[in-house]
Amino acid sequence: MNLKPLGDWLIVEPIEREEPSASGILLPQRAMDKPMQGKVMEIGPGARKKEGGARIVMDVSKGDTVLYAKYVSAEVKIETKKYLIMKETDVLAIVQ
Repeated sequence: MNLKPLGDWLIVEPIEREEPSASGILLPQRAMDKPMQGKVMEIGPGARKKEGGARIVMDVSKGDTVLYAKYVSAEVKIETKKYLIMKETDVLAIVQ
């Protein structure tokens, strides 16, 4: 990948899941109102503190699987893959 996020930004590859409805119809994840899931592909170096300019350590690491809310990111397409660029604060949880 030729993208390196700045500050406290992340690049996430979305994980598309399908779940059956009560009647057995498969619904893509984007049609549901549940948090979205993705794999962190790259992380920035972290935001800077206002005083002194030291970097704030990121809680999210490259390779983590994370949950994030819908509509919180910018979508980019590189070659045939879709990626999301979002701030670390848009991540709801790290999947353990």
